[in-house]
Amino acid sequence: MRIAYIINSLEGGGAAFPVPDIAGVLRRAGHEVAVFALQRRDGRALAALQAAGLSVEICPGGRRDHLAALRWLNHQIAQWQPHLIWTSLTRATVMGQIVGLRRRIPVVSWQHSAGLSPANTRLLRSTRRLSRMWVADSTCVLDFMHRRLHIPADRAALWPIFRADPNCPAARPWQAGEIVRIGSLGRLHPVKGYDILCHALALLKTDPSLPPFEVTIAGEGDARPQIENLIREHDLSTLRLAGFTNAVPHFLATQHGYVQPSRHEGLCIGVHQAMQAGLPPIASAVGEIRYTVQDGISGLLVPPVDPTALAEALASMLRQPHSLATMGHAARTRVQDLFAPERFDAAGLAILDRIAASPRG
Repeated sequence: MRIAYIINSLEGGGAAFPVPDIAGVLRRAGHEVAVFALQRRDGRALAALQAAGLSVEICPGGRRDHLAALRWLNHQIAQWQPHLIWTSLTRATVMGQIVGLRRRIPVVSWQHSAGLSPANTRLLRSTRRLSRMWVADSTCVLDFMHRRLHIPADRAALWPIFRADPNCPAARPWQAGEIVRIGSLGRLHPVKGYDILCHALALLKTDPSLPPFEVTIAGEGDARPQIENLIREHDLSTLRLAGFTNAVPHFLATQHGYVQPSRHEGLCIGVHQAMQAGLPPIASAVGEIRYTVQDGISGLLVPPVDPTALAEALASMLRQPHSLATMGHAARTRVQDLFAPERFDAAGLAILDRIAASPRG
C-alpha cells in the first residue's frame, strides 16, 4: 500500500529524524512511503530523508497558516491517493485526521510526548476516534495515551523510535590530564532545560575540587539568545554552544559524559544516542529516560527543574572521571539490548499486521 507520512516540519532535532528508520521498516515490508511536511522551518532534517530515498513534499506556508496548510495537504493527498495516512505530532495529526475523514482514508497517529499542553491534550482527546490506531514511541507515552487521551488498548500500540546501531563508534575513555568533556544534544528550546543547566554550572563555579571541564551543547533553536544571556550573566566559561551538527556519532565520540536537563520528554533520542556511544548520562528523571537509565549504574538521574541537584550530580561525575568509561560501557550495553534493530523492526511489523487485520484495514 501507499503510506502518506505527515510531519509538522523538517526542523533539526525534531520528530523527522527517526523517519528514515521508521520508513525503512514500512518499505522493507513492501509498502511505498512518501513524506509530507507542513512546513520547512530550518530544513535540517531534509538531507537525511532524501539520503534514505524518501520522496518529500513541503508546504510553502508558515507555522500559523493552518487553513492554507490543510488545503495544501488535502490537495497532496488527493493527488497521491494513499491507502493509509500516518501522522506525527499534534498539528500533523489533526490535519491528517481531517483529510483522512474527508477522503475516507484510515489514519495511524504517533504520540511522542507525555507532556502535552492542556490545550493539545484536550484537542487530541476530542479527535482520538478519527485515528484507527495510536502508536506510542515509549512506554511512558503509552501510559499517557491511556490515562490522558483515553485511548483503549485495542487501538494503542508501542513502537520505541530508537533503533540502536551496533556499529556506532564508542567514545574514547578519559585519560589523566585531559579536560573532562560533557556533551549534550538538543534543540535550544525551553523544554530541553538548558537554562537550568546554566544555573547549575553557575553553582559549580565556586567548587575548587573539580577538575578542568567543558560542557558543549550541539543544537540550535529559538532559545539561543536566552541561553547566551545566561552565559554572559554568570560568566560561564565552561559552557559552549556548538550549533547544530549532522555528525552526531563523531561529536559524541569526542565526549566523556553527557547531560540532559530536560523539563519533560517522550523517548528522548539524544540520551539514547549518547548511551549508545558509551557515554554515561546525567539526565532529568522524565519520560522514557526514567526506564532506560539505571541510576548509579548506567548514568545518574536527577529531578527536573532542580539546578542544585543537577550541579551535585555533575560534581559527582566530574570528581571521578576515571569511572565514566565503566558506567558508559553499562550504558552502551543497556541501549544495545533494549533497542536492538531486530526489536525495532519487529515492533513496526506487528503494527502493520494489526492494521491489516483490523475490520476496515
